[in-house]
Amino acid sequence: MTQSTIGKKLTPESLVYDFYIFMKHIYLLPLLISIIVFIFLEVFFYYPKMIYVIFVLINLTIFFAFWQLTKISNINKQWWNFLILPALMSSTIIAYSIFLNNKILIQSLFIVDVIFLYFYLRCVYYYLIYPQSYELFSIENISSYGNWLTFFFMAVTVYGLQSFLNLPVWLLETVMLAIIILIVYQIIWVNKIDFKKGLPYILICCLILIELSWSISFLPFNYNIAGLILAIGYYVLIGLTKDHLLDKLDQKALKAYLAVGLTSLFLILLTAQWL
Repeated sequence: MTQSTIGKKLTPESLVYDFYIFMKHIYLLPLLISIIVFIFLEVFFYYPKMIYVIFVLINLTIFFAFWQLTKISNINKQWWNFLILPALMSSTIIAYSIFLNNKILIQSLFIVDVIFLYFYLRCVYYYLIYPQSYELFSIENISSYGNWLTFFFMAVTVYGLQSFLNLPVWLLETVMLAIIILIVYQIIWVNKIDFKKGLPYILICCLILIELSWSISFLPFNYNIAGLILAIGYYVLIGLTKDHLLDKLDQKALKAYLAVGLTSLFLILLTAQWL
C-alpha cells in the first residue's frame, strides 16, 4: 500500500531519498530564487506601502539560497560572505526606486537586479557544488560590477534622503559608513586577500570615501549627480587598492584608473544639472 506523501513518517531512508531529490534539482535554485525575488519586486511595484515587508522577504529568500548552497558544499560554509553583495544590491535598488517616477526605469532596475542575482547565484552554485565546472574569477568579476552598482545606488539613495527629507548629514553618513564597510570587506574577501592584510586598507578606504561623501553633500548637485561623482571616486580608490593588495598595481594601471576617473568626472561636471 502506497503511503501518502503528506504526513509520511520520516525514516533514514526517506530522508536520504529527499536529499537525493533535492540535490538532483538544486541546479534550478538560482533560477527559482531569481523568479521569487522578481515576484516580490513586482508586488512592491504595485503595492509600495509594503516596502518593509518586501525588503524582509527578499533578503530572507536570498539568505535561504546561500544557506542551502553552503550547507551542502564541502568547499565553503560561510554563507554570510556570499550573502553580502546580492542582499545589499537588492536593498539599495528598492530604496533608490522610491525616488523614481518613471515606471519603465523602475522595472528596468528590477530586471537588472534579478539578472545579476541569477548569474551571481549560478557562479556561486558552480563554485560550491561543481568546482570542476567553475570558471576561474567568475565571482570576482561579477562582484566588481555588482559592488560598483550597489555603491552607486546606495550613494544616490543617501543623497536623495538628504534632499527630500532633510535628514541630518551625520545620520546618513553613519548609514553610508556601515554599507561601505560591508562593500569593501566583500571586495577583500572575494579577491581572497588576507583579512589581516586588508583590514587597514578597509579602514582607510572607508575614511576617505566618507570624507569625500561629506564634502560632496555640501555641493549644489542633485542627488543623482552627487551619487555618481562619489561612485567614480569609489571606482578609482577601490581599483587602486585592490590592485595594490594583489600586487598588480603598476604605472600603466595607475594611469588607466586616473584617466577613467578624471575623464568621467570632467564629463559629469560639464553636463551636470546644477540646482
